Amino acid sequence: MRQRENFIRNLKKCVAAVAVVLSLTSCNEGTGTLGLYADSETISQTTDVFSVFTNSLLMDSVLASSATCYLGSITDPETGSEIQASFAAQFHTFENYQFPKRQLMFPQDGADHSAEQIHCTSCDIRLYFDSYYGDGDNTMKLEVYALDKTRVMPEGVDYYSNTDLQQYANGTPIATRVFSPDDYILSETERSSSTYSHNLHIVLPDSVGDEIINAYYRNPEFYKDSYHFIRNVCAGFLFKLKSGSGTMLNVSVGTLNVYFNFYDAESPDSTFEGMARFAATPEVIQTTSIENNNLASLLTNDTCTFLKTPAGICTEVVLPVRDIFSQHENDSLNKARLTLTRYNNKRNDDYSLGIPSTLLLVRKEKMHSFFTSRSVTDSQTSFTTDFDASFNSYTFDNIGRLLTYCQKEKIKGMQDSGLSEAAWEAAHPDWNRVVLIPVKVTTTSDSYGYTHQVRVTHDMDMNSVRLVKGTPQNPIQMQVIYSRFQ
Repeated sequence: MRQRENFIRNLKKCVAAVAVVLSLTSCNEGTGTLGLYADSETISQTTDVFSVFTNSLLMDSVLASSATCYLGSITDPETGSEIQASFAAQFHTFENYQFPKRQLMFPQDGADHSAEQIHCTSCDIRLYFDSYYGDGDNTMKLEVYALDKTRVMPEGVDYYSNTDLQQYANGTPIATRVFSPDDYILSETERSSSTYSHNLHIVLPDSVGDEIINAYYRNPEFYKDSYHFIRNVCAGFLFKLKSGSGTMLNVSVGTLNVYFNFYDAESPDSTFEGMARFAATPEVIQTTSIENNNLASLLTNDTCTFLKTPAGICTEVVLPVRDIFSQHENDSLNKARLTLTRYNNKRNDDYSLGIPSTLLLVRKEKMHSFFTSRSVTDSQTSFTTDFDASFNSYTFDNIGRLLTYCQKEKIKGMQDSGLSEAAWEAAHPDWNRVVLIPVKVTTTSDSYGYTHQVRVTHDMDMNSVRLVKGTPQNPIQMQVIYSRFQ
């Protein structure tokens, strides 16, 4: 009996559910657009085109990246501008690094260990470079300066590409080196080996290695970490071009190597050669100083604007915000598309500088603070886009939110200040200006497969491109799409 009652109860529930479904189905006719508006009846879209003006803007410096170091001097074949680069690097030590026990080390000149310094067999620096610009057999001359331990480059400071690095160095160079990118001291077989890495070998005075070793025996705490090592043992080195032009090295890694001999603790008659290696890594300071010449004449070019990296020229864009919102106060701005077209190089060979792969569009008033605050783009006041080789251009598909942001900022500013539109704009001349800056973007993916920016830094590669200039006679066209509810 109870099973029969349960069956009837469940049957009633099913009948009720079917009735609800039928009721909803019977009401479906004529309600297919419930909650929606037919475009032809309630929403209209309009398209308009506005003029955008651009000009070149000199950048005297950029925030120098610690991941890239340049050394050399080149001339841009397109513009004739000269670029010279030097860099300073500190060296990192492993925490609580240890040399062999003092009694196992060879003393200087065979004297008693307790009375004389330990002597290194040699000391050198190797600067490894991934690539270079210029001829492989071009001859350059380099000077190496020891950084002063009494004027240590402080941590937590933003170093710009125009920083005078000489202020941190001792007055005279401790080593010089004449070099070419291809090291002809080595055989062709050695240079073509799969295990060979291009590097610049610099021999330092033995006294540098002696000091590094003996500082440990004076006080092992000097090797407690890189902070103590830099302030008490080795503050680093400045690498500066003395003469030559036509070569620029992209230095990725630097190592300081100290070689020494020591006895085997278990077999005193046996000796070994040891090496202490310290590396220039992101844990310590590396910064490049860039000097540009002959850039001023490029700013007044009537047909093009420039993008020159690692520090030089960016492109400024004047957005027609007032025109875009005039007579459209009740419209929604759906899309605003901006395309910057690149001129092809006048010459296209191995000596042409590169094309920036990614551009940052950011408000002019934030062109410096964006980098010092380690920001990433927010798709409202800052955007990035990649170079499109197929169309030879950079396109920002939709900067509508930026235009709306600028307009709302102006209206609020006028209300708060009581100024007229013309007066407020005159008091805030950069309110509708943005700049295009070449950058490098680091991204990561989350567990859902979405990509997020984690770092945006200045592009420190050697690049130079010309963009079509927007002028009153030949403006760049920005397409804008509006929508309006009827």
